[in-house]
Amino acid sequence: MNLGMKPDSVGLGWRQPHYQQLMQEQPALGFIEVHAENFFAEGGAARQLLRGARESYELSLHGVGLSLGSAIGIDPWHLDRLARLNDELQPALVSDHASFARVQLPGQPTPIHGNDLLPIAFNDASLAVMVRNVQQVQDRLRRPLLVENLSAYLRWERPGEALRAEPDFFNELVARSGCGLLLDVNNLMVNALNSGLDAAGALQSCVNWVDRLHVGCVGQIHLAGYCELEDVVIDDHGSLVRPAVWQLYRHVLGHFGPRPSLIEWDTDLPSLQVLLDEVHRAQDCMATSALMEPAHA
Repeated sequence: MNLGMKPDSVGLGWRQPHYQQLMQEQPALGFIEVHAENFFAEGGAARQLLRGARESYELSLHGVGLSLGSAIGIDPWHLDRLARLNDELQPALVSDHASFARVQLPGQPTPIHGNDLLPIAFNDASLAVMVRNVQQVQDRLRRPLLVENLSAYLRWERPGEALRAEPDFFNELVARSGCGLLLDVNNLMVNALNSGLDAAGALQSCVNWVDRLHVGCVGQIHLAGYCELEDVVIDDHGSLVRPAVWQLYRHVLGHFGPRPSLIEWDTDLPSLQVLLDEVHRAQDCMATSALMEPAHA
């Protein structure tokens, strides 16, 4: 999927503690990514800073609030703000999650918005909702949207209901809506580990997941760190990318060829140099994969 960015681009998530340093030093990066909702307010210092960064770097807008899986539809205010930001900055990529957070409760006059990315059911009803909402966003933005697979700590099931395998769900979503997949390989690993698999089994499960995806559906890749608690693995984006996730990333590159890739780090932020070292490691993986013939072009 060609979305206006070089496929071998590697970038980082640009967070507030590094705003000024990045602008002053301007390290070589393929792109920067920001959370779109942090810049919805028109005017002000944050928006001015982002406009300045856009002059130096390709930009990816990554959203957390569209609630693409919401059966009551997209919040018009949210979509309007995203559209204005998109029109002003002309980012190379725009993305959000295969999740919902917006619901209409019985007896409540207005929808409520939960402060979380809640998982959707991988059934036909959810697919229809996702296709409808994704197409609405794409029509408003006049561009393809990337939809990210989620790290989920519960799943929806009804007795006797046939659910789609998650990669098959995304294959159908991409085919029906024209969107792309933002493949978060860390999320895949977190879900596999939380299913009770050991390290080797989790990696193989993730490889099998990736191999079920259709050719050309992946538009971007996210890399991040996770933490392990006593009973659960948490996708906290607060540490170095784990060795198994790098191994999975190399498999993805070998399978699909290069895709724009991002280092995500959102909690316990390290120095900018640590982030750049992770970027360089991803670039090395990309360069190595370029020497090999992808399994699928």
